[in-house]
Amino acid sequence: MQAFYPFKSHFLDLNGLKYHYLDEGKGDPVVMLHGNPSWSFYYRELVRELRDGYRTVVPDHIGCGLSDKPSDSYYSFTLKQRVDDLEALLEHLGIRERITLVMHDWGGMIGMTYASRYPDRIARLVILNTAAFHLPKGKKLPLALKICRDTKLGAFLIQTFNAFARGAALIGCKRKPMNADLRSAYCSPYDNWHNRLATLRFVQDIPLQPGDTSYDLVSEVDSGLHRFADRPTAIFWGEKDFVFDHHFRDEWQRRFPNAEVHSYPDVGHYILEDAGDQVIPLIREFLKKHPLKTKPAWKNQR
Repeated sequence: MQAFYPFKSHFLDLNGLKYHYLDEGKGDPVVMLHGNPSWSFYYRELVRELRDGYRTVVPDHIGCGLSDKPSDSYYSFTLKQRVDDLEALLEHLGIRERITLVMHDWGGMIGMTYASRYPDRIARLVILNTAAFHLPKGKKLPLALKICRDTKLGAFLIQTFNAFARGAALIGCKRKPMNADLRSAYCSPYDNWHNRLATLRFVQDIPLQPGDTSYDLVSEVDSGLHRFADRPTAIFWGEKDFVFDHHFRDEWQRRFPNAEVHSYPDVGHYILEDAGDQVIPLIREFLKKHPLKTKPAWKNQR
């Protein structure tokens, strides 16, 4: 694992829970947010690429990666709590401006909810097979996710057999399927029944209708996304993602018509694994093309 992930670990105490994060490099902050069922490991090559010119900060959500894995009695496992955690981390690190968000999977909803709280802190957006809005028109929740979200069988498969993390590692890359070592690294934090609780709770927190725990919060973020249409934005999309398919990419493009878009027909969900050799240099190039001025243009408009 050390060869794959040669970074110094940092921990923030969150009400007695250890919140793990990477903090590599110096410069304007690039905050990278992972989804479910991955962890900060997903961003390892992007961190290596950017840390010579940026401060790269990559948390493991509670219950994921190298963070503590509490039970329901100690942690709520909701979107709001995830965003509160991120806010606590960035406050602890003194990161309150010129933030570039890099977001994948659930990281998009977490990142854009934080952004909606503090829009003036966000300078640039990098969007990787994710969402920050309700299911787009014409898109239904895939049956496999519905089973995981709504049935005892799904919960049993996730917690007993690590079906969600193992399945994602198996099918998440299409151009370059993960080898056994990589699959093992992605699944390693979720090595027993208890440690797989967060992967289940993330799925169960997907808001589909009014009354679902996070539905109102997602609606609020969804309705305010237009505030970020003036930020430099790059979208990188694996079109063979069985969840975040072209419906989600098209919705991002509708919201952010000026975004730079790179879409790959043969790439799956884990785009940084499947097409990292193309995408990572393009992310660096995107940041270079959009340097941050002392006072960003959108602040002049307010």
